[in-house]
Amino acid sequence: MVSISLLWTSLILLSTLMLFMSSVINKKTIMEREKNSPFECGFDPQNSTRMPFSLRFFIITLIFLIFDVEITILLPINYMTSLEEMSVTIISFFIIILVMGVLYEWEEGALSWIN
Repeated sequence: MVSISLLWTSLILLSTLMLFMSSVINKKTIMEREKNSPFECGFDPQNSTRMPFSLRFFIITLIFLIFDVEITILLPINYMTSLEEMSVTIISFFIIILVMGVLYEWEEGALSWIN
C-alpha cells in the first residue's frame, strides 16, 4: 500500500510540473502583447483608454437593485385571497425592515447625488 507522504509528494511534484509546462508552452511574445494594446494610428496612446467610473453611481445602482427586488416580492401580496394573522405579521416585519434600510441609507448619505 502506498504511503500518504509518497502520494502527497507525487501530487505536489505533478502539480509543479504541470504549472511549469503551461508557463513554458504559453509564453507570449512582444508581438502578441502589442496586439492586445489599444491602437491609435500607429502611435502610443496619449490618454488612458479606460473611462473613469463613479463609485457613488454604482452604490446607488446597487441600492436600487436591492429595493427593486424587494418590491417585486411585495407586489403579489395584493393578490393573496386569504391573509392570515401570521402572514400579516411577516409582511409587516418585512416592510419595517425595508423602511429601516431606506432610513439608514438616507442617514449615511448614500442616496444623495451631490457629494
